[in-house]
Amino acid sequence: MSLIQNERIKLTAGLLNTLAGFALTAGTAAPLVALSYGLSAAPAAEPLVLVEIVATWFLVGLAFHLAARRLLGRLKP
Repeated sequence: MSLIQNERIKLTAGLLNTLAGFALTAGTAAPLVALSYGLSAAPAAEPLVLVEIVATWFLVGLAFHLAARRLLGRLKP
């Protein structure tokens, strides 16, 4: 039975890590690329808002990744 539980844990951890990658890409890289090409909808007068948005998404991605790592710690030998 522990083999099935281990596979379920790995599947869930993989999902969390995928969400982490999505949060980092969509929330960090995409706004910065849009800003570099002048496509950003954020007002140019408030760059601090963009920094806060990017930092928030970075932390969300980091939280998902750390949750996945913690979940993998529950694997049974």
